[in-house]
Amino acid sequence: MRRALFCTVMAVLVAALALGDQITMKDGDRITGSVVKKDGDAVTIKSKNFGEVKLKWSDVAQISTDKPLNVVLGDQTVKANIESQGSHLQVGAQSVTPDEVTVIRNDDEQKIYERFRHPGLLDLWVISGSLNVAGARGNADTSTLILPVNFVRVSNTSRTTAYFNTIRSTATVAGVNAQTAQAVRGGWGYNRNLTKRIFLNGFNDYEYDKFQSLDLRTVLGAGAGYSVRKGEFGQLSAVAGIAWNREAFGASSSAGAFTRSSAQGYWGDDFSYKLSSRTSLTQAFRMFNNLSDSGNYRTNFDFGATTRLVRWLNWNIDLSDRYLSNPAPSRKRNDMVYSTGFGFSFVR
Repeated sequence: MRRALFCTVMAVLVAALALGDQITMKDGDRITGSVVKKDGDAVTIKSKNFGEVKLKWSDVAQISTDKPLNVVLGDQTVKANIESQGSHLQVGAQSVTPDEVTVIRNDDEQKIYERFRHPGLLDLWVISGSLNVAGARGNADTSTLILPVNFVRVSNTSRTTAYFNTIRSTATVAGVNAQTAQAVRGGWGYNRNLTKRIFLNGFNDYEYDKFQSLDLRTVLGAGAGYSVRKGEFGQLSAVAGIAWNREAFGASSSAGAFTRSSAQGYWGDDFSYKLSSRTSLTQAFRMFNNLSDSGNYRTNFDFGATTRLVRWLNWNIDLSDRYLSNPAPSRKRNDMVYSTGFGFSFVR
């Protein structure tokens, strides 16, 4: 009898362990696996046969977990098993309604959440860039070097970006050597969330362009932004604010060196979209209206596309355009830098 009872108990325990977490939908469907997370009206469960499955929380009739999960109830987080009891859920010692459960995370998801909430100085950085070289030898000898590098760090409360883009091109025709392009652009930006939609932003940009006679442009600005759309596959934000701009121009063909400063009002957008599991797009636009000299303005437009080939190797397309309504005398208003080639990415 004791041996039979022992075998029965062990069989029940093994069966219970094999069941794992269970979710029963209102239409009667039942899924067994391991609950990964619940955020908003989406709950994710990892099934042995079907992988990760996303369900609507509002369509869940019953839920039962066999190990403690991190459950957010209002302003508190408890670690406990979840068990349906009629129209309520038993979360540890508390009986709550399904609507009171705002977030559920397993231990792995909780670690990711905490890392995004309290990142270290070197955490969460995504670094991407490429080194593009082109040349020709024969009747004309040419060489071009383009180096774009981008840094992005996104946490639960902030977004930090930095960029560097340079082009240098030379050509030798009939024994005469000349530079045909030489420009350097760089800067940083920082967004701080006030709410889920509203954020403050600040930035600092620098630019040098030999063939625009621009020795150095320094821009310092600050403003606010609004997240128009934010989802799993991308986001769109609108920004606006005030900036200070200082431009130092060297001697051009028809004018001497001069420096000018101005206050500017700016507006624009930041857009990112995950086109597929391997390809993502980014775009940024800024319009700077001169407040010190009305009627003049400048625009910045940047676009990038990245396709992941292997874990760290990418195929990149980068375009950076700068338009100035009042350039130095005899200089063109528009300058564009574009490149494509293999690149790298590093995630920490």
